[in-house]
Amino acid sequence: MSDENEPDPLDHFEEIIAAETDRDPDLAVIEAGSRTLRTQGGPPSADVPARPEDPEVDKALREVEAELATRWGETKLEPSVTRIAALMDVLGDPQRAYPSIHITGTNGKTSTARMIEALLGAFELRTGRYTSPHVQSITERISLDGAPISAERFIETYQDIRPYIEMVDSQQEYRLSFFEVLTGMAYAAFADAPVDVAVVEVGMGGSWDATNVIDGDVAVVTPIDLDHTDRLGGTPGEIAGEKAGIIKQDATVIMAQQPVDAAQVLLKKAVEVDATVAREGLEFGVVSRQVAVGGQLATLRGLGGEYPEVYLPLHGAHQAHNAAVALAAVEAFFGVGAARAEPLDIDTVRKAFAAVSSPGRMEVVRRSPTVVLDAAHNPAGARATAEAIAEAFDFSRLIGVVGASGDKNVRGLLEAFEPIFAEVVVTQNSSHRAMDADELAAIAVEVFGDERVQVEPRLPDALEAAITLAEEEGEFAGGGVLVTGSVITVGEARLLLGKG
Repeated sequence: MSDENEPDPLDHFEEIIAAETDRDPDLAVIEAGSRTLRTQGGPPSADVPARPEDPEVDKALREVEAELATRWGETKLEPSVTRIAALMDVLGDPQRAYPSIHITGTNGKTSTARMIEALLGAFELRTGRYTSPHVQSITERISLDGAPISAERFIETYQDIRPYIEMVDSQQEYRLSFFEVLTGMAYAAFADAPVDVAVVEVGMGGSWDATNVIDGDVAVVTPIDLDHTDRLGGTPGEIAGEKAGIIKQDATVIMAQQPVDAAQVLLKKAVEVDATVAREGLEFGVVSRQVAVGGQLATLRGLGGEYPEVYLPLHGAHQAHNAAVALAAVEAFFGVGAARAEPLDIDTVRKAFAAVSSPGRMEVVRRSPTVVLDAAHNPAGARATAEAIAEAFDFSRLIGVVGASGDKNVRGLLEAFEPIFAEVVVTQNSSHRAMDADELAAIAVEVFGDERVQVEPRLPDALEAAITLAEEEGEFAGGGVLVTGSVITVGEARLLLGKG
């Protein structure tokens, strides 16, 4: 820690912050459809597991899910790592058995984690990935070697550590939460595998998040915006104060472009712990990108140089920036820019990115009419999705299906989508957190006007209504449907539309 009487190190960062938070106009995205390139490969199949086919395995998995459901859910927490630290202690600290890359931020964490995982795997490292929430199956949250662990292994992991969970429960004021138990399972599964490196996404915040019993060699901070303001703070700077908690002594920090106040907080924390910082827009970034069939073609600048003609089978400028962050994180993990000067092998990088999938993120699940799923659930995410839709698709008329959680900024979400939705069908998912459809409709009417809002409380009815509205344009007229508002809404729609 620096002495209070010494000059604030941030005084030297003013120019850095200004450069970091103002994108170079030369990096601006090209207009939608102005250039379409054909590339090798196609969109990868999304890796979302279905229910186990074996009735006994399915029964056992449901029993584990039922036991986990008796614990505090992910929105109810006591901000402390005391319980998870106690669990790690009795398990023998499995999280110390491998190096890790720790990811926080507001939006883009899961997609970035998947990209990091794909890159590490392409360089022949055995990976463990822990992300949340899940789209359809709880087993998605824990992945080994790029794929969700099997239901059998998920059950076995839970049964193995269950006695230790009960031991910690008996000693603590509060029982371990749902998320804390899953975090313990992930860390135990990674040690048991064993993995060469763990890629870990925080659940919420950073400092007191259950995942923060690891000391990530690389700390990744995706763009910070307003979300979970009741828990994390009302400004990007306050939120960054919590998220900066994953930055550990002598780590490397890979920082996406941030609001000025968030950047200041993150840089100050990095200085305090002697962490090395690489910032998007300065040390790395997106040089150029073009719309391509099924995604985009980008030239990325990494810590070791430029990586041209990288095909990414995901839509949207935000995904290209996620890719730049992921690339820099993997370079940092391998010591590129520090211990070694040469960049990563370009062919391996290209192969890895071409194989990336991110279920429920700008995912096309049906044609005629085209139905797109996207898990945007806050205004910043919705704005990114709206821009990506306008760029990647030439819809003559787009119908929205929106089912949101009651604890989100629903008005801001709807306002972000208003310019691109001809009409919106409001609905609700099966979660207890879901906003009542009529309550959501009242807000939607204020944003869209009464004539552009339809209410269908049941999601199957909402999907049918939206598809019917899109089909009114005619088979070749280009109507489409975007299902959004919540990861849960997207997951349930995915099942209803025959995925998984």
